[in-house]
Amino acid sequence: MKKNILFLLIMCLVASCVTKTKKPEQRSKFMKGFNTYYNTLFNAKDALNSEFTSRDKGHKDNFYAPYIPILTYEDQPLGSDLGQSAAFAENSMKMAEVNRPSSGRGAPGMPPGMPGSNGEDPSKPDDLQNKGATTLEIAEAKAQKAITKYSVIRNGEEKNKKIFDAYMILVQSRIYQNKAVQALDALNYVFTHMKEDKRLPLARIYQGVAYAQIKDYHKANETFAKLQGEDINKSYAKLLSIYYSEALLDSGKKEEAAAELDRAFELNSDRKLKSRISYLKGQVYENMGNNDKARESFTQAYKYANDFEFEVKSQIAIAKTFNGKGDYNGAKNYLEGISKKGTYGSRKNEFYYALGLMANKAGKKDEAQDFFKKSLFEKVSDPQVRGLTYYEIGKSYLEKNDYIGAGTYYDSALTVMTYEPSKILLKDQSEYIKKISKNYYLIKKNDSILSLAKMSDPQKTDFFTKYIAKLKAKEEKEELERIRAERSKGFDGGDYNANSIFANNTNSFEDFGVTTKGFYFSNTGTISKGTSSFKQIWGERALADNWRYSKKMASIEDMKNEALGVTSAPNPRRFEPTYYIEQIPTDQEKLGQLKKDRDTASLGLGVMYQNYFTNTPLATKTLYDLVDVKPEEKVMLQALYEIFAMNYLKNPQASERAKQILLSDYPYTSYAEFARNPKNISFVKSSEEVENEYKKAYALYESEKFAESRDVIDQTIKKFPKDALIPKFHLLNAFNTGKTSGKEVMILQLEQIALNYAKTPEGVKAKEMLNYLKSELSFQTTDNKGNSLPQQPGTPVQPVQNQDNNIPQVPAGIDKNNSQLLQSLQGKGTAEPKNPKQRLKKDKEKIPDGVPSMPK
Repeated sequence: MKKNILFLLIMCLVASCVTKTKKPEQRSKFMKGFNTYYNTLFNAKDALNSEFTSRDKGHKDNFYAPYIPILTYEDQPLGSDLGQSAAFAENSMKMAEVNRPSSGRGAPGMPPGMPGSNGEDPSKPDDLQNKGATTLEIAEAKAQKAITKYSVIRNGEEKNKKIFDAYMILVQSRIYQNKAVQALDALNYVFTHMKEDKRLPLARIYQGVAYAQIKDYHKANETFAKLQGEDINKSYAKLLSIYYSEALLDSGKKEEAAAELDRAFELNSDRKLKSRISYLKGQVYENMGNNDKARESFTQAYKYANDFEFEVKSQIAIAKTFNGKGDYNGAKNYLEGISKKGTYGSRKNEFYYALGLMANKAGKKDEAQDFFKKSLFEKVSDPQVRGLTYYEIGKSYLEKNDYIGAGTYYDSALTVMTYEPSKILLKDQSEYIKKISKNYYLIKKNDSILSLAKMSDPQKTDFFTKYIAKLKAKEEKEELERIRAERSKGFDGGDYNANSIFANNTNSFEDFGVTTKGFYFSNTGTISKGTSSFKQIWGERALADNWRYSKKMASIEDMKNEALGVTSAPNPRRFEPTYYIEQIPTDQEKLGQLKKDRDTASLGLGVMYQNYFTNTPLATKTLYDLVDVKPEEKVMLQALYEIFAMNYLKNPQASERAKQILLSDYPYTSYAEFARNPKNISFVKSSEEVENEYKKAYALYESEKFAESRDVIDQTIKKFPKDALIPKFHLLNAFNTGKTSGKEVMILQLEQIALNYAKTPEGVKAKEMLNYLKSELSFQTTDNKGNSLPQQPGTPVQPVQNQDNNIPQVPAGIDKNNSQLLQSLQGKGTAEPKNPKQRLKKDKEKIPDGVPSMPK
């Protein structure tokens, strides 16, 4: 037995000493994976994690954008709201625009996504560090090196499991460099050579992220939805729920996004993530107008918040979603209470802003303004909130039609706001307000002058006597306040409280911002810096109580007086009624021009209310007020048209009066034709009943019963305004008009058909006929009511086009006896047929073909 054992030991020793060279492809897969990770991949992973850590630490949430990102190492979202609501803002991506790489080709035989397939040399990633490469570029290069050096492919399958990790690092580093197309190339290699890997769901997640980054939301959501139906690792499910909800949101599917965010909230246990998911969900619900659910979500965000800034902003978001019907006093007391506790005291200005929003929602406008003003008195913790506070005060001035006051506060908001999309939107609104202000105060000034001009001399004297009495009282009050201010000068108003910065301070003043302390005003450098900073924030301010407002209020008052033509410098004769009476114009031409300017400004004001602020009720009221003062004809027509155009679809009752005035007082204008036949948006399929009515109207036309045909057409259009045959009815009606009312009125109707139904066969035919009928148009000019106007012989009258609103205008009026129509149809020198039927036959011969035939 001993001999046998000794023999076996010798044989084992000999066998172990015999060396056998293995081929490279036969090396241990374990050793390959070991070398992959510890030689190269470890550094790639470390670089990627370093980048994420750096981004996370430097991340600052933009709470004024429509949506915050859930993961704090992603780029900030973009938006275009004023911080109050994202209802008017478009959905936007959280990542920057993708820069597509050129479609270069690498070495032949290299599969897509493999290192070198895009022409790059991944062999020397360490050189990137010396060239100042970014962390993500280093991570990408090291991942490429690991793949190139340690990949083990047998029978088309990757045998080194660590290569999957290398590809995931490669994909992530490319995605966060906005190289989504290259990331998709790398993922294609994974799906081709690692089909059996259990970690493929992670690759699918990043595939969806890459699709979303290039805005292919259909493929992104399809990829995520397919994964959600599979049984995947819980850690993958957490990541999937986050990216899927954000992709749905970016694609505009808010309801589905909100449901997916609920799932993400349940799957993720991390407090920070739960807080951010809840806040985003609240933003989505607020955007959808569901304030109750938004409020619940923001409350959840506050509950899980582990960041002071997030706590404050969550509380403000809760206040913003107050619906005005809840316990306002309870909510107010709560916010006022926490604003006085500990570190929350440093955010009083933000809490007062939130309280102002709540008061507005509760209908307490005056209380809201008090809170906004209190916010301005507190120390600034967030410049954007300061700007939004100015904005809210400006809005209150705007609601009172105090455009100068609103413009002033809007300008202040623009100065301090930090969120650029809000500034751009507010800048536009500020410009609109200035344009409206110019018209508004011109109207007020001219109205005042015209009203005074209509008064008798005793009435004028009485009016200005009362005005002078008020002026004297005001000046006496101002003088009394000035005397009191003079007397109070010299009294010591120092702060000797134990908590004062001056208490126990031997230098009395501290030269803040300078290393050596001393008397502040002895240093010219700090004085200059302080003065510059003060003016930048506050502008010029008077040395008086309430200095933060005194100059601003005075400026607004001065601006109003200037707009109304009131001089600020006192005149020695200001207490004499005759001083004012002498300035009232008496010349009728000047008064007429004042009235004309006033009416034009009023027309512009109404149009601006609609175009700039979409305030249709106010625009309609302004324009109807203009109509009631009987402006000149062209202004009257434009005002009536604007009223009808902005109301006939959404509020037909408001447009009816304008329509009736156009039809009764200005029947032969393009505006009246538009009122009869406004532009249709869409048509439905034709019904059998409408086709029968058309056959009936056409048969009456053929029988030369034009009035009866027109009656059938009018009734059908009124009853079936959306039928597909409506354009044919209008064209047939134009032929009826040509036979009964004249060529000029027919042209008006054809122009309206060409405008309203440009893409239909009837619209095309109307244009062809207009070219024919206008070729030799000549007739007696009349006003819009049919009265003849003098015209130089031989001067042709041509149709004109209103460039402002694209409504065609032609010289109004017709020859009621049809003599001009007959002359134009028959040619010069031709005797007029006495028989009416012969005359109609000749009329018909001159009208080009194009009468719409009966439907088949």
